[in-house]
Amino acid sequence: MDKAYGGHISAETRINERIRTPEVRLVGAKGEQIGIVSITEALRLAQEADLDLVEVAPTARPPVCKLMDYGKFKYESAVKARESRKNQTQTIVKEIKLRPKIDPHDYGTKRGHVERFLKAGDKVKVTIMFRGREQSRPELGFRLLQKLADDVQELGFVESQAKQDGRNMIMVIGPHPKKEQGSKPAPAPQARPVPPQRPAEAAPAQAPAPSDA
Repeated sequence: MDKAYGGHISAETRINERIRTPEVRLVGAKGEQIGIVSITEALRLAQEADLDLVEVAPTARPPVCKLMDYGKFKYESAVKARESRKNQTQTIVKEIKLRPKIDPHDYGTKRGHVERFLKAGDKVKVTIMFRGREQSRPELGFRLLQKLADDVQELGFVESQAKQDGRNMIMVIGPHPKKEQGSKPAPAPQARPVPPQRPAEAAPAQAPAPSDA
């Protein structure tokens, strides 16, 4: 019960004299249940505690009110919301449209756009648009999407496989997760060519030991 009355406050919160109901269910500053009291009594208790009377559940019967420092509550809520927005990574989905028989030069331009979006951390929705008889050749779209995925695989990965959507074919490419600084693995040492081995040289013949005879 304490948790239900302790936190959420609507956008148009009524406090103190703005609360017009004749009685309220009152919750103390520490979450303790005081019970149903008249609005006059609730306002008196708030004034004695140097706190505000805040309506936290206006749709309850009677409405639930809590004693709190409303100004402090609003400030702390704003700080938490600001910190939450900082910690959220906003992902933007860009869209690139291609034709199944796109010109190589146009393809290079579109691929450059995809690479730029992925480098910026954005997802890319790639749409192949079929027209007329092209709709009977879905394999053209699959091959084009596969080629694009292969060309940008160093920057992103296929997050949503190619699928037919009416006259279009859609695939989503997402950027690779960014690695934290200082956690990059050391580059693998380049393999050096191994020089050809020389044939083993014969050991020099040793002179025979002198005979005692």
